[in-house]
Amino acid sequence: MKSSVLVFFVNGKKIVDDQVNPEWTLLQYLRNKLRLCGVKLGCGEGGCGACTVMVSKYQRETKKVVHFPVNACLAPVCSMHGLAVVTVEGIGSTKTKLHPVQERIAKAHGSQCGFCTPGIVMSMYTLLRNCNKPKMDDLDVTFQGNLCRCTGYRPIIEGYKTFTEDWELMQSKNKTNGYVANGSDCIMGANCCKYQQLTDNDQNHNLFNPNSFVPYDSSQEPIFPAELKLTDCYDKEYLMIKGKDVTWYRPDTLESLLQLKSQYPKSKIIVGNTEVGIEVKFKGQLYTMLIQPTSVHELNQIIINNDSIRIGAAVTLEDIKSCFENQLKLHPKCKTYILKSVVEMLHRFAGKQIRSVASIGGNIMTGSPISDLNPIWMAIGATLHLSSSSGTRSVIMDDHFFTGYRKTIVNPDEILESIEIPFTKEGQYVFAHKQSRRRDDDIAIVNTAINIIFQPGTKIIEELKIAFGGLGPTTFLGKSTQNLRGLEWNNEIFEIACTNIFKDTPLSANAPGGMVDYRRALALSFFFRTFLEMNKILNGNLDKNIESAVEKFHYKTPSSTQFFDIPINSNEDETEPSPVGKPLVHRSALKQATGEAIYTDDIPHIENELYMAFVYTTKAHAMIKSIDPKTALAHDGVIGFISAKDISEGRNKLGPVHQDEQLFITDLVSCQGQFLGAILAVDQTKAQRAAKLVKVEYEALQPCIVSIEDAILHGSLFPDVRRIEVGNVDETFKMSKNIIQGKTKTGYQEHFYFETIGCLVIPKETDEFEMFVSSQHHAEITDFVSRVLGIPQHKIVTRIKRIGGGFGGKQSRTVPIAMAAAVAAQKFNRPVRILLDRDEDMAVTGGRHPYLVKYKAAFSSDGTIDALDVEVFANAGHSYDLSLEVLERAVFHVENCYKIKNLRVVGRLCKTNLPSNTAFRGFGAPQAMFAAEYMIRQVAEHLKMDLVTVVAKNLYKEGDITHYSQQIINCNLSRCFEECLQKSNYFERQNQINQFNIENKYKKRGISIVTTKYGVGFGVPFLEQSGCLINVYTDGSILLTIGGVEMGQGLYTKMIQIAAKVLGVAPGLVHINECATDKVPNSSPSAASVGSDLNGMAVLRACEILKERLKPLRSKYPELSWEKLVNKAYFERISLSAVGHFATPDVFYDWETNSGTPYNYYTFGAACTEVEIDCLTGDHRVLRTDIIMDLGASLNPAIDIGQVEGAFMQGYGLFVLEEMLYSPEGTVMTRGPGAYKIPGFSDIPTEFNVSLLKGSSNPRAVYSSKAVGEPPLFLASSVLFAIREAIIAARKEQNIQESFQLDAPATAEKIRMFCVDNIIKKICETGYRKSTWNVIP
Repeated sequence: MKSSVLVFFVNGKKIVDDQVNPEWTLLQYLRNKLRLCGVKLGCGEGGCGACTVMVSKYQRETKKVVHFPVNACLAPVCSMHGLAVVTVEGIGSTKTKLHPVQERIAKAHGSQCGFCTPGIVMSMYTLLRNCNKPKMDDLDVTFQGNLCRCTGYRPIIEGYKTFTEDWELMQSKNKTNGYVANGSDCIMGANCCKYQQLTDNDQNHNLFNPNSFVPYDSSQEPIFPAELKLTDCYDKEYLMIKGKDVTWYRPDTLESLLQLKSQYPKSKIIVGNTEVGIEVKFKGQLYTMLIQPTSVHELNQIIINNDSIRIGAAVTLEDIKSCFENQLKLHPKCKTYILKSVVEMLHRFAGKQIRSVASIGGNIMTGSPISDLNPIWMAIGATLHLSSSSGTRSVIMDDHFFTGYRKTIVNPDEILESIEIPFTKEGQYVFAHKQSRRRDDDIAIVNTAINIIFQPGTKIIEELKIAFGGLGPTTFLGKSTQNLRGLEWNNEIFEIACTNIFKDTPLSANAPGGMVDYRRALALSFFFRTFLEMNKILNGNLDKNIESAVEKFHYKTPSSTQFFDIPINSNEDETEPSPVGKPLVHRSALKQATGEAIYTDDIPHIENELYMAFVYTTKAHAMIKSIDPKTALAHDGVIGFISAKDISEGRNKLGPVHQDEQLFITDLVSCQGQFLGAILAVDQTKAQRAAKLVKVEYEALQPCIVSIEDAILHGSLFPDVRRIEVGNVDETFKMSKNIIQGKTKTGYQEHFYFETIGCLVIPKETDEFEMFVSSQHHAEITDFVSRVLGIPQHKIVTRIKRIGGGFGGKQSRTVPIAMAAAVAAQKFNRPVRILLDRDEDMAVTGGRHPYLVKYKAAFSSDGTIDALDVEVFANAGHSYDLSLEVLERAVFHVENCYKIKNLRVVGRLCKTNLPSNTAFRGFGAPQAMFAAEYMIRQVAEHLKMDLVTVVAKNLYKEGDITHYSQQIINCNLSRCFEECLQKSNYFERQNQINQFNIENKYKKRGISIVTTKYGVGFGVPFLEQSGCLINVYTDGSILLTIGGVEMGQGLYTKMIQIAAKVLGVAPGLVHINECATDKVPNSSPSAASVGSDLNGMAVLRACEILKERLKPLRSKYPELSWEKLVNKAYFERISLSAVGHFATPDVFYDWETNSGTPYNYYTFGAACTEVEIDCLTGDHRVLRTDIIMDLGASLNPAIDIGQVEGAFMQGYGLFVLEEMLYSPEGTVMTRGPGAYKIPGFSDIPTEFNVSLLKGSSNPRAVYSSKAVGEPPLFLASSVLFAIREAIIAARKEQNIQESFQLDAPATAEKIRMFCVDNIIKKICETGYRKSTWNVIP
């Protein structure tokens, strides 16, 4: 039976649609048609999990309902036919009742900006629907496909582990001792060794009380739609949905599928759409015929025979994993080596959302050279069964199957029907290996499968096949290694195999993917690991010191502790307990967990609204010859085009300090991703497609400068230089006997805020405009929109409810997007909306500045650093933006925490042909402090002294003066350092690590401690101000409006706590609706970690003004409640509105005289981290991190600890994981989570302990608090330095003494290549080859 009507259920409601667009994804349908905006667009490629929903179907064979998570951004809406979809809105609401999954993530403080929260909620919800008592291992698997940029993951895990069986068992054990420790998984409870050195005050509070959570009752879940159970008509329907450009088919039989494929040989067969969806979205492909084979029985069955398993091509990877796991239990080990390798590989294959829908056939037929499974199929010679309307044939998947990059021998009219996988036989062993940038949910750098068959009863090799992925344009079989047939498996076989593998894996220096020597080293390392595993099987054991070489890193249940103080109420006149200092839940957390929180693109579409899509420059250095939009303007749905011609003369410029950028380029192109113009159309798809049709002619210019080194070579520097010199540097160097030199380099880091930049501009009366933007600086947007439109600022109202993360990336780079949208809105007099896709955002908005720091240090024999001479180079990109200000902070922080009497630092900006780099959490300080920490380690190593001794010798002390003439007051550096040493058991663990390294040759551990001193403030006096408007209504409710933006850092929550304390009311009476330029004008950016300091003082002053105004009335009526007092004041005509303003006193700096006080105060901290590295692959894991932060008297310890953890994990990305790749032509090659890897759930330290320093005060900020947003980020460098210590141990094992330079990020490639062994020596015997495929900026 044929149908052209889409039928499915959403949150229990039946959807019947005969006008559905088959090009739409489920996300587009849910958001645009059903207005279910809890489903978020984070990346569009299934890599972040923000769009996760639960899909359910009834399995008629088992008569069970199965639930699985799905990325709505990839799933075609037509693929939902006959299924039930549940979104975050469908499980609970703040207006009705919260689901326990929503409640727990919110109350455990696991939601900050909240943009990723609905997706995480739905992943957890799906797990509970399938297993109401999961284990911690289940949580690990569940969240493989979810990312978060704010929280550091710990609070999410803490909240959700309360659902697990493990947690219940742990609670019962701990309660046996009458003790429950927050986040502690130690069965010793209060007797845990960690608490033995702590006082009672150290463990007096928990961040949340799990006993307050609503119990989870699985019987109360919504019922699966009865109609889908009772009838199979939707399962059997032949579905055909025809759209304007695309037709969707879901055939019901193999015959009808083959007929379609014969009729439309260029049609695409899709199951999960995980590959085709990305091609359509990001590569501009348009496939007019899409065929979904999920109703074809032959392609969806698994047949288990005596000697093989035959799997239909449409069977999902998750179903294969479940099947194979079951088979592993039923068969002896000798029969299941293949199955075991596949299961292990699938564990690290994407996330569960992808595995639940992606099929085995799709994985084979896309022909990816880095497929995780194809090497296994090729090594074992799996049989592929192909079908067409003219017949069937079977082929072996060998080195003839792939004919080129993503090309196979399968004919256009053929389909892959099934794959047949044999059981292993006696004497056969199969091993599979993979190395990626991130351990979970990441594509492979290199993967290898090795199939070994021995002659019966011997060690003679009958067959040896090695298949490689990631070493060429296709998966391929090594030819030379097959020459090992007939040889005996012994110690000599490894050298022979290495020689052959070396021949089989040639890579040129310009090979796509780069890392050429590392990739070849991995191929040899994987075989070496297999060689050891095989020896263990054949001989029964391995030498103890090499046994760990065969062990891969696996998930371990994380544990954590958080220590903090909660102050006792001090004001006797407070009618309510003071909320300041309490771990109150983020005020938006519940709405974020239910999907009810509104972000910019969640605002409903407005009548007559247009969508804007930019036309970008595609050359990095060129002159514009012509721009021709004629073809684009003829495209369906296009309304118009804007460019520099639509802007009055002199107004086409922008820049936060120097107006050195054009909004729309008119002549000289200085980087890829600049705006040439923009297309306006009726919807996003039409606008984006038409934008690609605008014809642009260029005249190429040379050179194209990408790196700092190239900029220095070509003299491409901005004229500004920042220089400070104190003491007598040159004379000290002349007199010193101990001098070291070095350099450090830190790479680019992408902000990866989850909500990409977007805005909505609405024309009002005549020349008035209302703007909704995702920005950290709405006042600046109003300013520049005013300039480009030629209208005064008072006619523009810019509003921000909340933003989905910022980290500095939305401080200045939102401005050009908003300006362009305003120009379009003015020209067409219609509302204009834009939301950058993730690939656009990453390619054009800039990020953290790459830095090169060169230094020379002189020091005494006791470890005292006498002089430091430093040159700092920053890659600014093509324009100034905030680069000079970023450089200034780097110059100020170049010594980190060390008092150096004689210091010279010179900072310069490199002008390159890259998008302009901009503000990022830390604002230049981490890059400079990194050099200081590297330097002090070199000093200790040169003197053969303990690092701790050298650090302690040089730390700043109370009253010391920095090189920029600021005195350090309330210096808690030594306290943080000493407490960190104590709480981390540093010295004892150092001894244990040394012993571990002696006992393990191929796994090494390292431990390192790092301190931080972060100057708080903008460093620019005019920005050090803020305002607040407070309105009290007659029912006693209070509305605050401040100049600060809520971006997840809990600013609004803290402001509510302050207002509630001053006025003596419950926090529930206080509300912040939004920040807007018509309420608080001329606000400073929400940046520099001073949001709470500036806005908090403004709130304090506004509330004190109001309180003072009500004081006579309160004295007259002391018994009245707040509500009655306010009502009384209204009738006595007392104003219930007040304005507070605050300006930070005594902050200024003069570069000419090197005098002043640029910072209000300092935030101090220390961190100790232990890591373990795999010397064969470069993989690593963080075993434990202990952090001590001096945050004064915390306004909200839950929010502050969350900020510490989140900053640490973002810093971990900077120093270890995240690597941006550029081509020599200036093209950004890492444009999404598929290629650019931020830390995931499994990357957090296995043990993560955070303590807020007790007894600290800060008279320079509101209620003695301190800034927290940026200062902890640098502490993550402790991971890099711990890795460095582990590498040193590995090199010592090989008797290698010479120094090495471990730049940031310390990627797996760098770790492996520095762990020099015979493999690396063989690879690099003619010298290490630098990849010419990419450039490090």
